[in-house]
Amino acid sequence: MIEVVSRPKKRLFLALILVSLLVTCISTYGIWMVSFPGLANISQYLPLVIGTILLFSIIAIASGIVGIIFAILGFPTLGFFQGPAWSAINLLFPLAIRIGKLCDLDQERIERSFIEVSNHLIRRKSVKVSPEKLLILTPHCIQRETCPYKITRNVDNCKVCGNCQVGEILLLSRRLGFHFAVVTGGTLARKVIKTLRPHAVLAIACERDLTSGIQDVYPLPVIGVLNERPYGPCCNTRVDMQAVERAIREFLSEKK
Repeated sequence: MIEVVSRPKKRLFLALILVSLLVTCISTYGIWMVSFPGLANISQYLPLVIGTILLFSIIAIASGIVGIIFAILGFPTLGFFQGPAWSAINLLFPLAIRIGKLCDLDQERIERSFIEVSNHLIRRKSVKVSPEKLLILTPHCIQRETCPYKITRNVDNCKVCGNCQVGEILLLSRRLGFHFAVVTGGTLARKVIKTLRPHAVLAIACERDLTSGIQDVYPLPVIGVLNERPYGPCCNTRVDMQAVERAIREFLSEKK
């Protein structure tokens, strides 16, 4: 059965992050109030000091979320918001997932919304790199399951037979000059990134792997393209090559 992936909506993730921020604010205030007597016994100034630190932390997180919302709405935003924005996402994302589950929202749907938000923010930055500084990462399940050639160590082992899309991406990498790697998981993906030290990454994977990968390699700019799973997860997956080529050309410098 072909898995149909609905078009992600950015507002879902933004709504969950805002709710998560509200829950965090209420919880932080409650903890501070409960701790107030004990802190005051240690020092009369300690509740004020701790409260001030917590307040500025909440303000920093809130400013990051506001920066994300302004960017999504098309308003110009300062680079100052980038750090707080991703700190807010990394901090509140697990809570957003839990809140989504309480609202009977599918986790993959939330992750797709996050990927859409992340891609939008990266595109707003208009990152341009030379081909040799661009890395394309795909999971090993994009290779035909029955293929006898091992390409996770050396993608040039691909015979470009046309039975899967590895050959298409390999030929594209040879023509445009970017790096292309097929990996078996997050550990190998991080190793490839550490070895090649790219300035930008185009990652092709499922919702879970893209979400964790984008967060793991920040501040490295990553555009995520969801794979297609006509035979179910992790088996003979495919990808929209038009979306891949469009993302590649968004990253490549104009002269190329």
